[in-house]
Amino acid sequence: MEKKNSITFSLKGRRALFTDPVSRMGGEKFTYQVPTYQALKGVLESIYWKPTFVWIVDKVRVMKQIQSESQAVRPIDYGGGNTLSIYTYLADVEYHVQAHFEWNENRQDMAGDRNENKHYFIAKRALEKGGRRDIFLGTRECQGYVEPCDFDEGTGHYDGCQEMPMGFMFHGFTYPDEAVREEEKNKLTARFFSPLMKNGVITFPTPEECGVRRILADRKAKEFSPRSGNVSMAGGGALDELAE
Repeated sequence: MEKKNSITFSLKGRRALFTDPVSRMGGEKFTYQVPTYQALKGVLESIYWKPTFVWIVDKVRVMKQIQSESQAVRPIDYGGGNTLSIYTYLADVEYHVQAHFEWNENRQDMAGDRNENKHYFIAKRALEKGGRRDIFLGTRECQGYVEPCDFDEGTGHYDGCQEMPMGFMFHGFTYPDEAVREEEKNKLTARFFSPLMKNGVITFPTPEECGVRRILADRKAKEFSPRSGNVSMAGGGALDELAE
């Protein structure tokens, strides 16, 4: 069910690289077939974000046929000089995304900034302008573009495909300031899941619904100054004042 503070938008790009972590070991990146939850959350944070809330990605609709292309690249080697790698990208992508935000209960220092209408309408205006920061489809070399849309509008390539398993995928990271589970407080945790695309739509479990999790490292939540409740990490306090 769509939340009151939901936004829906079209996400397009000439290519995308939603990296499978397994393919990074040898330096040759290979993309997943569909966007990860974490990549879409990053897009939302580029549209508009403040530490007061957390974006929750509800679902994504794959509009164009999944197709890939490979490209030879020469990344800088750790020991100096260059090496040759092959990156495999998704080509000509388009998605419809639906998401909403929830208050970050770990940020009690931001409790005074919990004005749902304010953040919702700022997010909508930022979306209409194409986002407050540059949009990337997985990696920096893959430029993306966003604009408002109705989630069900248009015809998607997989609308008639009843079910398509997408395998075992990386879901996202749980950062220390977003952790709900006691054992994950002050930790960086990776989450995994097995998505199933139905009629072109993948409905994401919430971060807390992911059953496969792994704690990666000890981390501490970033601290903000007392005045930072009015400061947007995506544009600055002055922009917030104008938007309000």
